[in-house]
Amino acid sequence: MKNKNSEISSSFPILLVCLALSLLFIGVAAAGGPASEAPAGFDNLTNGFISQSIYDADRAVFEKPETVASGLGPIYNGQSCFECHRNPVPGGNSIISVARAGHHDPASGMFVPAPGGVLMHVHAINPAIDLNIPASENVRSRRKATSVLGDGYVEAIDDATLLAIANSQREESNGRIAGVVVMVPVVEAGNTLRVGRFGWKSQHASVVSFSADAYLNEEGVTNRYFPVENTALGKSVAEYKSLADPEDERHSDGFSHLDRFVNFIRATKVPPRDEKLAATADARAGEQVFQRIGCGFCHVASIQTAPAGTKINGGQYQVPEVLGDKVIHPYSDFLLHALGTGDGIPVQSGGDSTANKIRTAPLWGLRTRPELMHDGASATPEGAILRHGGEAQLVIDEFLKLSPRQRKELLTFLSSL
Repeated sequence: MKNKNSEISSSFPILLVCLALSLLFIGVAAAGGPASEAPAGFDNLTNGFISQSIYDADRAVFEKPETVASGLGPIYNGQSCFECHRNPVPGGNSIISVARAGHHDPASGMFVPAPGGVLMHVHAINPAIDLNIPASENVRSRRKATSVLGDGYVEAIDDATLLAIANSQREESNGRIAGVVVMVPVVEAGNTLRVGRFGWKSQHASVVSFSADAYLNEEGVTNRYFPVENTALGKSVAEYKSLADPEDERHSDGFSHLDRFVNFIRATKVPPRDEKLAATADARAGEQVFQRIGCGFCHVASIQTAPAGTKINGGQYQVPEVLGDKVIHPYSDFLLHALGTGDGIPVQSGGDSTANKIRTAPLWGLRTRPELMHDGASATPEGAILRHGGEAQLVIDEFLKLSPRQRKELLTFLSSL
């Protein structure tokens, strides 16, 4: 490994760095005891967080479309969680995208969200509701819905582990690769801050925060964490709704729909590898290429969750035994990076400096995605690779040096994820 004051200029030092990072992040949480692999599968079976019967019942709520009578709208993007998280099983990814918009303040140059908020809506329960985005909101972006499979394990990663990844990247790459940690509010803990990890901007840190936000902003259902209805581009839609806020209430079993969503997500298994393809000589060689050229700097292969019993999310959640001390293979650092593909929309708690940064896309389940990158504009893994720039430029330079055989091996490895 080169001295940290020198440039990374060959593949061999990059390989050593990536191997060192992999060992570090498997071991960061090791104090909790022996780690085991998190269960993987696209089989609609629980990981053990809840029983199979409860999992099935919660999945049914996750899949069930909302109606106006149950609180849908008045403005929304989808009628159910399943609508945007369904491929190849409930909780998976989607080709559906949502729009965000805003503009830059003429005086300060700072980003300003569109009236009513940065997220745009495409559906309304009444045709009188105007959803046309004003021409003044000329900073626009589309983002694909991300998979929530395995997010219970991602939630259980200790903040210190993600901070260690960020620090090691900067040191080992001489500052050329520098993932940004975003501290975001945990709504169920009175907006206590925690390291973000969910969403294309790492704008959420807990499954509860993510689910409650999506329930309001994507389906239009107010809940105990977000009890105020959205406006349609700044205009009230109160006259079109009939239910009192919050609309998502606990039922006779003691659980609200939001509670069901959270339990379902925490009980999902992580996306599995295509084991048959992964065992081939090309895939094994491709994994070595992946690490050697530096992809593993950001697409971290292995991370260990916090020990069982660890209190996270501002003390509101204790990592259960089934999610604690587990090794996962997300191929992500869950940090924000400047890759030249940013959409110009900052995460609120990160400020304008995050506008053109994007979270490292987790590569687990990659083979199930027909459209890649945050906007779905890349049709193939090779196309997605070649869109990388900025911090990833040294890695792309190495990729361009690969022989046709090495490229084939790398792409075979990616096809096994």
